Amino acid sequence: MCSMMSTDRLLAFAAMSFLLIVIPGPSVLFVIGRALAQGRRAALTTVVGNTLGAYVLVVAVGLGIGAVVERSVLVFTALKLAGAVYLVYLGVKAVRQRGSLHAAFTGTGSAHGSLRTLWEGFAVGVANPKTIVFFAAVLPQFVDRSQGHVTVQMLLLGLVFNLIAVASDSVWGLVAATTRNWFARSPQRLALVGGVGGLTMIGLGVTVAATGRQD
Repeated sequence: MCSMMSTDRLLAFAAMSFLLIVIPGPSVLFVIGRALAQGRRAALTTVVGNTLGAYVLVVAVGLGIGAVVERSVLVFTALKLAGAVYLVYLGVKAVRQRGSLHAAFTGTGSAHGSLRTLWEGFAVGVANPKTIVFFAAVLPQFVDRSQGHVTVQMLLLGLVFNLIAVASDSVWGLVAATTRNWFARSPQRLALVGGVGGLTMIGLGVTVAATGRQD
């Protein structure tokens, strides 16, 4: 990797990625919501799903599809709205099922399977407008085209971004899961968490839908 790009270029990209990742966006808020509602394992599974979804965007940019998404208002809007609708759906579902959280926590109810949790995290990660714009508009600027292997450089830069994201999102999820233990001592508190988490996802979906292109 160092033979294809300078250390300064790589560090500059890592720093910009960190600034974007550390500010809570759709993926982070979704991880926090899953941590509060289902605990540490679900939060970390969601992080993995988010990361896989984000890396799909990296591959898309590397193959040139990202440029189409960035330049086409229709494609960008369709992808953004799909993610927003899915977030609202999950939020409404969480609010409606908030009373069952205590049963799930104590093991007397049905919990979400790991594959389902992974898929939900993936769907949010691949439809994250902030990440789409960053990969489509910013990532290519750090590629040193004079060194060749442009697609490989993009994939490696995307890997750097995702490694930082995994570390940051995992911290958010673990901290949120720790506070969940206090809420779980009372069914009323846990139901409140479910309700607030659901409303947060609904608000997040609305925010994602209302987010415009930074043209």
